[in-house]
Amino acid sequence: MRAWRYGGRWAGCGLVRDDGGTTCPVVLVAERHLPALDELPTDASWVDKLVAVTGWDPHHRSKIDWAAAEARLGTALPSDYKELAERFGRGGFDDYLGVQMPEGIIATAELLSEWEKAHDNGQWEPYRPFPAPGGLLWWASTEHEQDFCWLTDDPDPDRWSVLHRNDHPWERYDGTTSEFVFRMLTDPEHPYSTADVFDAHWFDGYEGPDSAPELR
Repeated sequence: MRAWRYGGRWAGCGLVRDDGGTTCPVVLVAERHLPALDELPTDASWVDKLVAVTGWDPHHRSKIDWAAAEARLGTALPSDYKELAERFGRGGFDDYLGVQMPEGIIATAELLSEWEKAHDNGQWEPYRPFPAPGGLLWWASTEHEQDFCWLTDDPDPDRWSVLHRNDHPWERYDGTTSEFVFRMLTDPEHPYSTADVFDAHWFDGYEGPDSAPELR
């Protein structure tokens, strides 16, 4: 039996064998138990809170060569983003928000840098894409094609702000990456909140069969 999280439920499918040896497919739906926000430890990190509200496997760890990634990118990355990437790996929150792994961040940065050199039409004013000094570094996007960037205007990546622009001027969010994601999922007052769509939250891992946990 394999099961997947969706909202406040598990959806599972598999095969069962009856006493006569005949197998048939089955589909099961079960309620998930998730802690309420006021039940989360007050001293938990933002990443730990995300693990709790999504029910993600706390033993999951992605192996990432941060030294190689940061050397190629030409900058260190926020420490809580690193923790987020390692704990969750490649995937999406609530089938909506996808956080890029370092290889995606690098590829996007290189692509946009080359695009700016070729076109230079000022579409990101008053900013420029990284690696321009204080440039924008893309790290997440939604299914509605909303993109979220870090503003790399501080030598300490842990002090970078999150920026977003749709059809309006740039909007700035001062807080860590994992805090941004947590509040996006749970806080109705967050500017990009999904809390009014889903009461329960989940994470879909894209890194292989381990992302669909086996039920026993």
